[in-house]
Amino acid sequence: MADPKGFLTTRERETARRRPVEIRLMDWNEVYEQTDSGVVKRQAGRCMDCGVPFCHQGCPLGNLIPEWNDLVWRGDTKAALDRLHATNNFPEFTGRLCPAPCESACVLGINQPAVTIKQVEVSIIDDAVAQGLLTPVIPTRMTEKTVAVVGSGPAGLAAAQQLTRIGHTVAVYERDDRIGGLLRYGIPDFKMEKQHLDRRLEQMAAEGTIFRSGVNIGVDITWEQLYERYDAVVIATGALVPRDLSVPGRDLDGVHFAMDYLVPANRRVAGDQVENQIDARGKHVIILGGGDTGADCLGTAHRQGALSVTTLAIGKQPPVERPENQPWPVMPTLFEVASAHEEGGERAYLASTVEFVDDGSGRVSGVRVAETEFVNGARVPKSGTERVLAADLVLLALGFTGPESAEVSSAFDTGLDDRGNIARTNSYETARPGVFVAGDAGRGQSLIVWAIAEGRSVAAQVDRYLQGTTSLPSPVSAHERPLS
Repeated sequence: MADPKGFLTTRERETARRRPVEIRLMDWNEVYEQTDSGVVKRQAGRCMDCGVPFCHQGCPLGNLIPEWNDLVWRGDTKAALDRLHATNNFPEFTGRLCPAPCESACVLGINQPAVTIKQVEVSIIDDAVAQGLLTPVIPTRMTEKTVAVVGSGPAGLAAAQQLTRIGHTVAVYERDDRIGGLLRYGIPDFKMEKQHLDRRLEQMAAEGTIFRSGVNIGVDITWEQLYERYDAVVIATGALVPRDLSVPGRDLDGVHFAMDYLVPANRRVAGDQVENQIDARGKHVIILGGGDTGADCLGTAHRQGALSVTTLAIGKQPPVERPENQPWPVMPTLFEVASAHEEGGERAYLASTVEFVDDGSGRVSGVRVAETEFVNGARVPKSGTERVLAADLVLLALGFTGPESAEVSSAFDTGLDDRGNIARTNSYETARPGVFVAGDAGRGQSLIVWAIAEGRSVAAQVDRYLQGTTSLPSPVSAHERPLS
């Protein structure tokens, strides 16, 4: 245990400070300041090292949270990093992007603010990098087996790193020009600067992982050709099909899917020349959808110089405290004030979109909304409550419906499950022997911790398929669902 009296003497929850709004809106750098080591040590000392640490249950990766809290409190960065890496390949990603279900399950959270687990996690990896402790892990032997990983998001990268380290020759294929998937082009730099991704890719390359960007499987190489070249194939292409909204005016100019807006913006920040970029500068922006993608659009629009930004959500505003029907240790749905929400804009709930208004030239000029009412469990626009909100740019951040699965299913005859994802067994294997599916492509849109957990788990199953046995950990089964 860290500080035996820490949870009694340090009852206040201290999180990392965000840079002043007026400063951070002038750049694309991460919004958080570096946390003082003394603060991190005090917060780690609040961990009670519970007899049954429910934070383990809250995290799909099974992170050894009490252990690295204790090591941080004792100032042993190297040992803390080893315990962190024992379960998580990329703590610099999860420490910045994960919504921290582990904190919802923290036992201290029953009657006090939970331990700042996410903050401690990211401080470990950042301190380790500063001390030069992030080094390649070179395989001790080579198996002469080859694996293709299609998709370079967190699931694909986790699978690739695990399989490379066990001695297989692994090639990661990515259709974009750079490796990283949504970590690269879907996540704005103000949430995670790309230096963290590039640093990890450098480590993986030094370990032996081969990266092939700009290769679109199914176009540049057929799926069958890929299958013939490698001993096993891992499909980790994500769930990239956006949820649409079929209302009048959907085809007007100025109405776009969120990722069609975010990806070019992130490319521009990376230094690319982007033609016909969707730009919020000088515009009234409306974002449909109140989740993380909507917040990413919000922060991006602020930095581009939007005149106004309004976020509309069809449902009720979540409560600020844990509701009775979502008891500890499940992860509750709460009203969240992300960094982007601090920066301005309006948030409206119970707002049903009825129509996108035409300005007479085929371009959007407004959004007609009505108050949401619940009829027999369905959310419908309430008659007589309609109003029009001015809009020059409308962004649909309504989530994703599943993977781009038709071509894969056709090539390998995998079929789809009842959720529209690529069908797989509990051991991640499809109907085609040697073809595996991990991450959002198999489970649907989910959290980054689930993607990494599935990447680690599919690596164990691939290794077992290739060698008959495995020493790799398998934190979750393919059909395991979060406790909710």
